[in-house]
Amino acid sequence: MMQALTPAISVLMPVYNAERYVAEAVESILNQTFINFEFIIINDGSTDRSLEILQRYARQDSRIRLINRENQGLVKTLNEGVDLAMAPYIARMDADDISYPDRLFKQVNFLNEHPGYVVLGSRTQLIDEDGDPLSLFSLNTTHKEIDRAHLQGRGGAIAHPAAMFRKNKFNSVGRYRSEFIHSEDLDLWLRMAEVGELGNLPDLLLDYRQHSNSVGHKYRIEQVNSTNKAIKEAYERRGISNSDCTIIEEPELDIKQLHLKWAWWALGAGNIRTARKYAIKLFKSDPFSLETLRLCACVYRGY
Repeated sequence: MMQALTPAISVLMPVYNAERYVAEAVESILNQTFINFEFIIINDGSTDRSLEILQRYARQDSRIRLINRENQGLVKTLNEGVDLAMAPYIARMDADDISYPDRLFKQVNFLNEHPGYVVLGSRTQLIDEDGDPLSLFSLNTTHKEIDRAHLQGRGGAIAHPAAMFRKNKFNSVGRYRSEFIHSEDLDLWLRMAEVGELGNLPDLLLDYRQHSNSVGHKYRIEQVNSTNKAIKEAYERRGISNSDCTIIEEPELDIKQLHLKWAWWALGAGNIRTARKYAIKLFKSDPFSLETLRLCACVYRGY
């Protein structure tokens, strides 16, 4: 496929041991209706078949710029990718998610027409490991709503893999910072909000996968600590009283608690089949739990 000399968008996707999902993620970008982009994929030392899969796609589409190297972690990989980017807009993508075909088209048009916006996400749909729907996510659309959510430590007000941002503004605020590992996106959005507007399109443009190995579950304690640190620093930069600073305290969840949470999410969103799947799993593993029995009763009723 022929490519314009200067792409309008640089899509940045880090990959680490994502062989189960990465093909679907790559294809969702290659099948975008907006075609003037480069696709920077950095294989961050994967030990599974990810590189083999990525090399196959790179041979098929010249828009892919595939970098393969030893593992250096997410923050270094993201900053490296932005350094390589030739376009003024950076579109984030994760190796286990799915972008809808008109995602890039809608986001780049909005940013072109609204120069005051520095970061733009979209409504997303949470899906599970099997691709079954859980619930809608990132529902706030205005700068005020999103920034307030970030200051309260509510991650996902802008879903990281659904975001598109201006490269020059990213560099001006200090890029991703390694001291905020596992909350590097929330820290970045807080700083970007101080130089421009944040927003989400109301359109559903990404399936955001949840699984037991995702950062939000596997490294929950580290993520909470980084989130609290980012909030405190934002309050200090903005001159807000520390007494108003919200401290987030959330425990790590074991697999049963995780499945219970996903089941309630799915049930609340009307995704009865997904909720039923997790109710069955929980009933098989813990049939006498009151929470499991309550869930099963609600799933049976359908609400």
